[in-house]
Formats: sequence, C-alpha cells, structure tokens
Amino acid sequence: MNTKKELMIGFLVGIIANSIGTLLYILLFSDLGIMETFQAAIEQEHLGSLLALGAILNLIAFFGFLKIRRDQRAKGVLIATILTAMVILYYKVF
Repeated sequence: MNTKKELMIGFLVGIIANSIGTLLYILLFSDLGIMETFQAAIEQEHLGSLLALGAILNLIAFFGFLKIRRDQRAKGVLIATILTAMVILYYKVF
C-alpha cells in the first residue's frame, strides 16, 4: 500500500483512539456529563491532563500496529500522540 496512505490511517486511528480514551475516562470516572466535565476542566485548567489520560489508548494502537508489522501506521499513531502532546503543552503554557 501507499506509504502516505498508511501513515494517514495510523494518524486517524491515533486521533480516534485519543478521543475515545478521553470520552471513556469521562464516562467512567466523572459524575458530570461530557460537556460539563470539559467546562470544569477548562475552568480548573485541567484540560491537558484530561487529554493526556485519553492518550493512553494510543499505546494499544501503537503496539498493536507494531505487532502486525504495520510500521507506517504505528508511525502515524506516534505523530498523533506527539500532536496531542503539543496541544497539552499549549494549554499548560498559555
């Protein structure tokens, strides 16, 4: 398959895994609804922490792709994780 396509698939899987991980964390460990939890995280300046906890699912995707020898897809997940880290850094600094 095309290398750029494989990289893009991995990137999308990384973004989706991060989103699902964040939502799962909110649903399992928060007494508030999804929007209320996001509002509380913004007000208390914990949005970066919430995103970081959601990124844990990227580990499963990354090592899963490595296990089935889809290195470009694993690289895409890594890029998505680095993008998440940059967003977290932005929220922490600004």
